[in-house]
Amino acid sequence: MPYPTDLKYSKDHEWLRLSGETADVGITDYAQAQLGDVVFVDLPAVGTAVTKGAPFGTIESVKAVSELFAPVSGEIIAVNERLAQAPEEVNTRPHETWMVRIRMDGGVPADGLLDNAQYEALLT
Repeated sequence: MPYPTDLKYSKDHEWLRLSGETADVGITDYAQAQLGDVVFVDLPAVGTAVTKGAPFGTIESVKAVSELFAPVSGEIIAVNERLAQAPEEVNTRPHETWMVRIRMDGGVPADGLLDNAQYEALLT
C-alpha cells in the first residue's frame, strides 16, 4: 500500500494528519499488518495531556497488545468513539481511521516526523 503524501509519520509507526494546531493520529498500514486483526483499542479521555514519545494508549490484536506512542505533545481534544464498536477499521482503513485528535503544544514540531518517502525508506 502506498503511504499517503498528505500525512506525516513517526518512527513508531503512527501517522498524523495536520490541520492548523491539531493533528489526527492513527497507525500506519505497516503497523496494522504487523499486529494482525485488531480486536480492541484503549484510548485516553478527552482532556488528557500527552507527551511526544510517551505511550498514550494500547491496541490489542489476536497476536499481541502494543502501546501507542504520541508523535507530538499536546492535549487530547477528541477520541474516535467508533473504534470501541468497530476496532477492525484500523485494519481495513488504516490511513483513514484516526484514533485521537491532539491540540499540539507549540504548533507543528520540526523534528522527528517523516514524510511518506522517508517513512517508506525506514521500512526497507
